[in-house]
Amino acid sequence: MKKTFTIILTGIYFALAFSAYSQDIYRDPDGPGYDENCTTIMVGRLASTDGSVMTSHTCDGNYRTWLDIIPAAKHEAGKMHPVYWGTLHTEEAWDMTNVTKKGEIPEAPETYAYLSTAYPCMNEKQLAIGETTIYGRQELRNENGLFLVEELEKLALQRCKTAREAIALMGKLAEEYGYADLAECLTVADPKEVWQFEIAGSGKDGKPSALWCAQRIPDDHVGICANIPRISTVNFNNTDMFMYSSNLKSRSKELGYWDGKEPLKFWKVINDKKPFAIREYFVLSTLAPSLNLSFEAEELPFSVKPEKKLSPRDVMRFFRETYEGTQWDMTKNLTVTVRRRDENGNETEQKIKSPAASNWLNNDMRTLINELKPGTMDRQRTIAITGCSYSHVIQCRSWLPDEVGGVAWFSFDNPGQSPRIPIFSGVLKMPSSFTICGQQRYRNDAAIWSFREGNRLATVNWSRSRTLIEPAVMEFEEKGFNELPMVEAKVKQLVSEGKKEEAKKYLTEYTSAFAGAAMARWEGLKTTFWGMYGRGF
Repeated sequence: MKKTFTIILTGIYFALAFSAYSQDIYRDPDGPGYDENCTTIMVGRLASTDGSVMTSHTCDGNYRTWLDIIPAAKHEAGKMHPVYWGTLHTEEAWDMTNVTKKGEIPEAPETYAYLSTAYPCMNEKQLAIGETTIYGRQELRNENGLFLVEELEKLALQRCKTAREAIALMGKLAEEYGYADLAECLTVADPKEVWQFEIAGSGKDGKPSALWCAQRIPDDHVGICANIPRISTVNFNNTDMFMYSSNLKSRSKELGYWDGKEPLKFWKVINDKKPFAIREYFVLSTLAPSLNLSFEAEELPFSVKPEKKLSPRDVMRFFRETYEGTQWDMTKNLTVTVRRRDENGNETEQKIKSPAASNWLNNDMRTLINELKPGTMDRQRTIAITGCSYSHVIQCRSWLPDEVGGVAWFSFDNPGQSPRIPIFSGVLKMPSSFTICGQQRYRNDAAIWSFREGNRLATVNWSRSRTLIEPAVMEFEEKGFNELPMVEAKVKQLVSEGKKEEAKKYLTEYTSAFAGAAMARWEGLKTTFWGMYGRGF
């Protein structure tokens, strides 16, 4: 009887546990109530150490992790292009589960090849796009519109060569057919310039359209956007720095968000809260400390001139940021007392950071710690989080052939723990494991799990694991940038000889080999961590 009762209780326990798990399986690891996901940083060509223009993106949240190269194509006259909703959560390129065709528009006669990520990011002409959802006013969203933002990105990459062309096309399509998504920011770059493009719906009444504005990052500046609209006063007379929707003024007045007298601040039109938070403040104040920026200010500068030019590796460093060692370090109070014995046998007590302290504690653990001692951990939204699907830092370089000039330094999972793999604009296809999503279930044929398993095991004791995982990240970063001149020289030679297809095949093989080496290294780390922690102590 006792045994039967125990079995029943055990069954109830696991049923409840599974129920809770199934409900929470895709929960934001930072906890509920935080409209904070992706981060994007932009660098103008005169603000970079090598003259490249950069954009970037952390795709934070439960988004598909498969990626593929969609080839260039030519289309017959009269053909229509389908517009879909639901592509952010598919398991492979062919998967149409929960994908809906919402409509269609005329197809372009010719389309460019592009790198298809959840939010499409780079084409063969060195046009590159980063993304961050900026939410905005809910009353502006009109779900009768045709386009979600990822579809606009895809069309821009298929049809455009420059950032200005891309912004003009996306804005025109959204106005004509209607924008149905939450407010979004796209950071659009080409080898000459980078822009911040913010878009929202135009309200629920009338024909679906869009309110949008784009502002160029000055060539010697750096900008950032992290889930909050940031474009402030619109200079309608400066077409070199601003682009905007045709009815921006009239519709803003109709909706009551602009009086027509004061300068039009775009962030106030589409949003009702302060236009920056910790991530924007941390990056801008770090780059330009002499500005003495205040976190209490109503606004921060849209962009800043950095006091030191940024390399791609500097941007990558920002994407690993957890504010460790600063006033916003969430682990600063996680200390323990240890006894030290000197050479004479005398013992002293000393407070040190707990070996169990981690940059990757989730909201549940922070809540528990604060329940035990209130105020121990002040929650901060760090730039690197465990809930990242993938991230990239993209360079666009005017002095190189398009095939090798665009490079997306791509990383699966937590950018604070994973290596970056160079994917060039001339790559023809991705390794097969890259074309499989690892979000919906565990799949050992999905590339992300080669990194995710080791990364998660590392959090069992981060103080020990980081001594292995952080040097490995640096090893592949060094490898990528040390080999880059050789790769560029090889491709330049092949292109100059008219061997463009051979150049693309070479780049495809290089990216595949680099990816394979990185995956093998993290599989090895996983095995090491199992050996370190698998026994439970």
